[in-house]
Amino acid sequence: MNLDLLGDVPDGLTRRARGFVGVHGIRVDVRPVADHRQWWLDRDVPPAVIDRMAAFGERWGGLLLPPAPEYDGGPKYFEPDSPEGSASEGWWFEAGTQRTAVPYSFMIGPGGEFGIHADRWVPLHATVEGWVESLALAHHAAMWAERVTKVTGDDVDRIALDACEPVREVRGLADTWWRGTDSLVAIYSGEAECFSFPRGRTALVYSGLDEWGLRGGVEP
Repeated sequence: MNLDLLGDVPDGLTRRARGFVGVHGIRVDVRPVADHRQWWLDRDVPPAVIDRMAAFGERWGGLLLPPAPEYDGGPKYFEPDSPEGSASEGWWFEAGTQRTAVPYSFMIGPGGEFGIHADRWVPLHATVEGWVESLALAHHAAMWAERVTKVTGDDVDRIALDACEPVREVRGLADTWWRGTDSLVAIYSGEAECFSFPRGRTALVYSGLDEWGLRGGVEP
């Protein structure tokens, strides 16, 4: 276990996310993908898929971060496992075990997306980095906002986003972040899409933010 990640943060993250991972993250010990490689090969998992899992494990394996505001906190820590798919559809693998008994798995998609998978696959962010950036931004926004308002269901459509810009570093797909003049808005649609239940959407509006609160040192 590594309790000090300040010098061991994966590259490709913003200053805000690097600080979040370095200060609040730890790495726990997980088994390397190589230990299971032959077992998966014997079950017709393509070598290229196992290589993807190994690369994920080397970069993210064992990283335990504070819980996300939604999805019952997200995966407890990153650990690739349980590849599934086909040559025609592509291959997914598990990103890490759930913190609680949610009715879906956290998966890495064929294109490297981070998302949830139950009866259907819903990518939340285009990359794992996007998921980590969203965690960092949620932690930052909650710390600096004067107030946080939770909006659910059809009321999410009533949030005025016309004057907002997307927060690009989160690489949002089903889940997105928006930046206004003094507020940040996080919209979580993953569970609603996964279970075809539009009223399951949730938004968190962090308001009363100054320039530091809006960006946390991340340049436009």
